[in-house]
Amino acid sequence: MPKILTVGEILVELVATTRGDGFREPQPLVGPFPSGAPAIFVDQVGKLGYEAAIIGRVGDDDFGHLNIARLTRDGVDISGIDVAPDEVTGCAFVRYREDGSRAFLFTMAQSATTTLSLTPAATALMASCDHLHIMGTALSTPGMANVALEALRRIKARGGTLSFDPNIRPEILGAPGLRAHLLQVLDQTDIFMPSGDELFLFSERADEAGAIDDLLARGIREIVLKRGAQGASHFSVEGRHDMAAFPVREVDPTGAGDSFGGTFVALRLAGVPPVAALRQANAAGALAVTRQGPMEGTSTQAALNAFLKDTFPEDAEIST
Repeated sequence: MPKILTVGEILVELVATTRGDGFREPQPLVGPFPSGAPAIFVDQVGKLGYEAAIIGRVGDDDFGHLNIARLTRDGVDISGIDVAPDEVTGCAFVRYREDGSRAFLFTMAQSATTTLSLTPAATALMASCDHLHIMGTALSTPGMANVALEALRRIKARGGTLSFDPNIRPEILGAPGLRAHLLQVLDQTDIFMPSGDELFLFSERADEAGAIDDLLARGIREIVLKRGAQGASHFSVEGRHDMAAFPVREVDPTGAGDSFGGTFVALRLAGVPPVAALRQANAAGALAVTRQGPMEGTSTQAALNAFLKDTFPEDAEIST
């Protein structure tokens, strides 16, 4: 079982307890919650009991240490997290609109994460890992992109593997060089995990089946299309498998896709067949939305097994 590495942003989230569009007037908040798509992904891997590590940068402040403590508690190797004495950890302020969509206010551009660089600790950590998971957000600033692409070069050079979740927010699509970095990563991807219409960012085909065929023809071994409340689909040269979502009461959807991704990637690298891994990943995504806070809903294997036991008693158990 390879050790799984990710690179990217680590932040906190503060969530308004009222509904509305943004923060033009004072709002009561809950949080701070540890967050950042790569951090949620790797926390899920660690919580399942697999070797996991992250390279990132936080301020030497309460928000940074909150994240470090959570990741450490859940079994993640945090030796690649650089703590910057005179910088701050990034924040995301979140408020739900009446229709269930979310308004975000980020302070990431002024945070320590944007000045991530290749430290000796990060270089040493890369040498201990054989699988890399890249999120598109890690390619949106020069510092994070340089470190992520160097990790990709080193891990692929010794026969390692790559999973890639585009995770593209509209506000970062115009970042200089982002498109070229996304395509560079895609060309070396083994497991591709887009959400919804992200699929069409990487193919000129206007139909799902055509876009999937295009991507498989590039040499991608597996494609997992995340469909939110409609479940997920797995594609490979062997065929297609669809898995419905589990009905749960949604409290907070932030981080569900990252929990899904961490579960699927970890289980596939551990040799779990695609359908079983997809079922477990859907369970992880479902459990994630039942808790407020993006990292609060990550799951242990025991929690996933308990969630699935009544529905799939014959094959819900996955040993770690």
